[in-house]
Amino acid sequence: MKLSVGGYSFYNLFQEGKMDVFGYLETVKYRYHLDAVDLWNAQIAQRTNSMLILADESYLVKVREALDEKGLRLVNLAVDTAHLWDPDPEIREALRQNALKHLQAAVILGAETVRIDTGGSYRAEDDSYTDEAFEWIVNGYREYCQFARDHGFRIGPENHMGASLVPDELVRIAEAVNDPAFGVLLHMDRWSRDKETGDQLVAPWAYHIHFDNKSAAKEEILSHIKAIQAAGYDGYWAVEYNAPENQYLEVEYLLCQAAKRLKEAESAADRLDSYIRTGQN
Repeated sequence: MKLSVGGYSFYNLFQEGKMDVFGYLETVKYRYHLDAVDLWNAQIAQRTNSMLILADESYLVKVREALDEKGLRLVNLAVDTAHLWDPDPEIREALRQNALKHLQAAVILGAETVRIDTGGSYRAEDDSYTDEAFEWIVNGYREYCQFARDHGFRIGPENHMGASLVPDELVRIAEAVNDPAFGVLLHMDRWSRDKETGDQLVAPWAYHIHFDNKSAAKEEILSHIKAIQAAGYDGYWAVEYNAPENQYLEVEYLLCQAAKRLKEAESAADRLDSYIRTGQN
């Protein structure tokens, strides 16, 4: 079963100085017995003037060596403070330069997918992109996609902030970018509008999936999983939950919930396949 753990799930332990990136890799490999990880760039960077600045290349090489030594796939690198749109041109350019550095880091680390957000605020009224923002975002992803294609990974936003929380806006971006290297880190059931259909609408572009504690607990999330699988998704499903306490146990519990939902979806698919084959015979 293709399960992973989002690095943000251990945010509190990182903040308390109780875990570093190497401890995270050890935890995923030997505590949860998984073969893949989702790095969050805060695990390999330091915050300077509201920007996450990557560690030097020698440190990134050590992280890559640790990944290889443990046989861990880096199925996603989630990048904060490198989103595309900001109304201030100087900030936009600083974000772009930070994004370009993270793309180079993705190559060193062997990332299979990279999440760089569209940008925008978290205000409820920001449910669509202005023409200026849309053009900038689309052109930015086209530039990043060319680099991603050249280096064998996929790139795109998460439904995370601003108008990316509206399914139709993400679809609009995906269709405008129109590049095979473009995709979406689909955080299930996290939409500001169209929550019932959002996952299904965006599923054709999904390159990675996130469960959180709320979505995994819902019985109806099974229909979302089926819709994503029906769209052809065959990648990893990562749990991401920054629990206020008992993070090791909370992550383990969430992994069990996610595995249960995926097993239920698999059983339902097997029953349907059997029904179709029986009917044909």
